[in-house]
Amino acid sequence: MNDVPFPSISRRGRLRLLICGAIAVALAAASAAFIPGVAKAATCSSQTGTTNGMYWQMWNNGQGSSCITVGSAGNQYSTTWSGIGDFVAGVGWNPGSNQTVSFSGSMNASGGTALASLYGWSTNPLVEYYVIEDDQGGSPSLGTFMGTTTSDGATYNLYEHQQVNQPCITGNSCTFEQYLAIRQGNTTSGTITTQNIFNAWSSHGMNLGSLNYQIFATEAWGGGSGNSNFTISHGSSGGGGGGGGGGSGGHEIVGSASGRCLDVPNQSTSNGTQLQMYDCWAGPNQLFTYTSSKQLMVYGNKCLDASGHGTTNGTPVIIWDCNGQSNQQWNVNSNGTITGVQSGLCIDAVGAGTANGTKIQLYSCWGGSNQQWSLR
Repeated sequence: MNDVPFPSISRRGRLRLLICGAIAVALAAASAAFIPGVAKAATCSSQTGTTNGMYWQMWNNGQGSSCITVGSAGNQYSTTWSGIGDFVAGVGWNPGSNQTVSFSGSMNASGGTALASLYGWSTNPLVEYYVIEDDQGGSPSLGTFMGTTTSDGATYNLYEHQQVNQPCITGNSCTFEQYLAIRQGNTTSGTITTQNIFNAWSSHGMNLGSLNYQIFATEAWGGGSGNSNFTISHGSSGGGGGGGGGGSGGHEIVGSASGRCLDVPNQSTSNGTQLQMYDCWAGPNQLFTYTSSKQLMVYGNKCLDASGHGTTNGTPVIIWDCNGQSNQQWNVNSNGTITGVQSGLCIDAVGAGTANGTKIQLYSCWGGSNQQWSLR
């Protein structure tokens, strides 16, 4: 659990910096949305906690009133707000990951601006990110338009915005990037294949670091009132971001000859680190996600990479910031080989070695067991 008392949410002021103009509002009475299995009374002040293993946060900038009620299962919450200056509340995970997140519910707002989003932070680099599914009211100025991506049957507009001298999860005067993915056409029920969004950002040089908390959240500002009610769930995950970050899931890549795993030595996150084989232990440096773009991603933001775009025998297989280039694309083949899209060469244990520390390279495919791998 992050013990910082939601300083990130002082970024509500930062979000308001993005609003094109002040919004005149007519306050309306907010009615509480019922959720089954209520675990505790409503929380109406800035707090964090856990319920049944799920992380939740509530923050209010002190203007107006807002509350969250978390269901006993931990994955259900409802919110109400009235005359709000700025608030955010939701449930999720600490740390977050690139897991698939499903959500269903409702949000009703009158006046001001309200969002329903998958929201979180990373460190090294420090990034605040949003995957916005429902956006009611307001006309935000969203920074630099970076393009679009399609995921889960929807198209998202991608933006990047730099925040300067603003509060964040590491202090009160921070400079950091804000990544946005905004769904074209609002919804309050659906699935977010989070890794697809992360990949889309990464393809524009918008890389995340080690993931901090991640919540599906309701946020509102600008004097309005309203209520929301959401249930969330998650699917598989490929790890919690750079720096050997938290989270679990992904695949171990196990050598047929050795029974050992592809491994990033010493859980390094440095670009250029050459892979090795090591005893499998399901650590974050041994968990890889095979993406729809044919990347083999570790830590959530590093990709297996043919060093220097090499296409010759002996080219080291390293990790590098994911960039979508062909030297970071791999075919996972039915015969157990993993071949580079650019080179056609096989991922190979040097010298047919089977010991801990054996380096990993590219080499002409020849059918040896040191070139056969299984994802488990």
